[in-house]
Amino acid sequence: MTIVSDQPRRQWLRLAVALLILNVALTFKNVWPTPAITWTGGLSVELGVCLLAFAALAAWRGRVARSLVTGLAIFGVVLVLGRYAVVTSPALFGRDVNLYWDLRFVPDVAAMLARPASWMLTIAVVATVLVIPYLIYTLLRWALGIVAAASAPPGTRRIVFGVGIVLVGLFSLERSLEPDDEWIGYHDNRLFQTADFPPPVSLTYANQFRVLFKQLSGEAANLVGPGPSLDASLAAVRDTDVFVFFVESYGAIAYDRPEFNTALEASRKQFAADIASSGRSVVSAFVESPTFGGGSWLAHISLLTGIEVRDEDTNQVLLTQKRDSLVTTFSRRGFRTVAMMPGLQRDWPEGGFYGFDDIYGERRLDYKGPQFGWWVVPDQFSLLQLDTFEFDKTNRPPTFAFMAGVSTHTPFSPTAPYQPDWPVLYTKQPYPGPAIDEAYEYQPDWLNLGPSYVRAMQYVYASLGGYVKRRPDRDFVMIVLGDHQPPALVTGQGAPWDVPVHVIASRPEVLASFEASGFKPGVDPTRPVLGRMHTLTPMILKALSGD
Repeated sequence: MTIVSDQPRRQWLRLAVALLILNVALTFKNVWPTPAITWTGGLSVELGVCLLAFAALAAWRGRVARSLVTGLAIFGVVLVLGRYAVVTSPALFGRDVNLYWDLRFVPDVAAMLARPASWMLTIAVVATVLVIPYLIYTLLRWALGIVAAASAPPGTRRIVFGVGIVLVGLFSLERSLEPDDEWIGYHDNRLFQTADFPPPVSLTYANQFRVLFKQLSGEAANLVGPGPSLDASLAAVRDTDVFVFFVESYGAIAYDRPEFNTALEASRKQFAADIASSGRSVVSAFVESPTFGGGSWLAHISLLTGIEVRDEDTNQVLLTQKRDSLVTTFSRRGFRTVAMMPGLQRDWPEGGFYGFDDIYGERRLDYKGPQFGWWVVPDQFSLLQLDTFEFDKTNRPPTFAFMAGVSTHTPFSPTAPYQPDWPVLYTKQPYPGPAIDEAYEYQPDWLNLGPSYVRAMQYVYASLGGYVKRRPDRDFVMIVLGDHQPPALVTGQGAPWDVPVHVIASRPEVLASFEASGFKPGVDPTRPVLGRMHTLTPMILKALSGD
């Protein structure tokens, strides 16, 4: 107490504020489900280690070098940004962040966001991205400088050392508890009841380096085991087309959440009526997606290869290997194989892995209408072009078509109007003016994306129903499924990773096989889920082979 009383009160206040800033910078939490952050009293063991290091260095050298303080401030910026990614990703996307792989897509996301934005907004966003790290650095540099200065005098050094010992000691004691023990309320001591140590941010980066080492060392090659046999006769569909359509963000939440289910009930009934009027039937089920809130390609590759791919490590390794897929299976049986990728804006190396005969990206679709949201080509137009480019041709082999939709991508607005007169979509004015105005005026509420999600799903149901209805003469098997649930902003916390699957066909024997695997008649799937998405692949091949 004598030590404290001998020091100017202002000096102690500055030290307390500096310690609080450094601690909060590494322990803040997310305000679910927003990009905002808050602090709920967490403590940082990394701060404790830093304090011990400062005290030890000052005792040895008499002071903490300014260059070290600057270096730690720069490193602190990296930790703070990493912490933000770790706590924000589950709230916005419903999945953990993978810094090593997710950073690869930052330029793509930036380009996607910049295209529909004004140049002034783009400049403002870029400026903000540049300014925020600098502001974080300035604040950390000031706080670390205060702690470094306090570490020099023996009196205040003891305080710095003591705080460091307490933080590291409490952290060690917390980690020594049995995993099943509850930290809050487990001890009578008030200090322990309020202690809360989030996982150190440095461990996140350590895990990323571990992933990198696995890739460079070749150890990651062991991540992918053998896949199922994809050798199938396809005897039940040798003379018809098979169409797999992944609906972006089409998750079980469309059924599970009562307000969504009610809002979409009329659209689903119309979808079912359109299927029936086309002379076809439909069966449905739930499967578990390998991803949540994003990462559609993980669902695509899991279904097409029959190998579960739940992370980018496995995905990248698998893409380097020569594997069979549904594409190669259909190709060997004489089918033409094509991919309709309206969101594809550049080369797609993965297309070579799958072995498609042809791939249609955004440019080839030649859409002349207005843009809705981040993606240029509405799903209804992509469906129309698939018919024009492939299915409307005469004297052709049967076709296996794969499509990844984009119209239900986050933030789901503005949503394109459904155009019942499909050929009008080819014109430069594919929609009535009032319909476009209404679509543009409806802005997404980033804190409540549910209404936007419902509108987007209504559009997809209408487009799918219109698609099957406009060609009742065509004999095809159409498999419609979700790639993943929408982000946690829509689903809420703790939502399952389930997605719906619909099989539409006019061949009773094909639908009967799916029913034998657990599908139910109609457009309303029921639980339990059939299994994970990669287990759907053998079911598809079995049904299409008449086994």
